[in-house]
Amino acid sequence: QVQVVESGGGLVQPGGSLRLSCAYSGSIFGISTMGWYRQAPGKQRELVASITRSGASSIYADSVKGRFTISRDNAKNTVYLQMNSLKVEDTNYYYCNTYPTVGYGWGQGTQVTVSS
Repeated sequence: QVQVVESGGGLVQPGGSLRLSCAYSGSIFGISTMGWYRQAPGKQRELVASITRSGASSIYADSVKGRFTISRDNAKNTVYLQMNSLKVEDTNYYYCNTYPTVGYGWGQGTQVTVSS
């Protein structure tokens, strides 16, 4: 069974930090470049960051560069997104999946709300 479960979201003040986790099952995720995405209601899902299977290479959306860090622990089947210096505009639902997406289903996501 191929599945991802996102967690770690919550309410945080501007300037705060959160660490998101994506626990995956299914060997395909373990050998794939993985990405964190976010999507606001009524808007297209956008890539936030991605990381290769080995963890040696990652890319980031311009809006999060220098603030977010993606990492993975293949032994734990988990991908992380460390989010620092959070801004109101980071408020969103966050999801993980392969990058690029290849048709595997999406998890329920985890909600991040940045507000004072």
